[in-house]
Amino acid sequence: MPSQRVARVQNLLRSEISTVMLRKLKDPRVQMATISEVSVSPDLKSARVYVSVYGEPEVQTHTLQGLRSASGFIRSELMKVLDLRPMPFLTFDLDESLERASHTFDLLDRITHEQHGDQPGCEPGDRPDSQP
Repeated sequence: MPSQRVARVQNLLRSEISTVMLRKLKDPRVQMATISEVSVSPDLKSARVYVSVYGEPEVQTHTLQGLRSASGFIRSELMKVLDLRPMPFLTFDLDESLERASHTFDLLDRITHEQHGDQPGCEPGDRPDSQP
């Protein structure tokens, strides 16, 4: 569990990086991206930024490339607004937790429907053999 300071820095970085991406970053590759989590090392020298990107894998790859190439710019913008020493070096990674969660829910839904003999997408009362 991170210390209180590290947790505060993580929340602050998540908020400020989102603001920089929204208002100052002009890279056309960076669209439909959301900062889902920031993980800062205990010495505050590095931060791993997890980004959720809506779209195909190709779009996700281009967005990550855009963010990685803009990491120096984003860091310099953070230095202007945050009184944080040292300013962590930023590493951007794709957050796949939403994708995994969606896949897990799809599997659970399929298992539930198979147990009841339903077709996926049918409601429990929609079965042909059910009485009104």
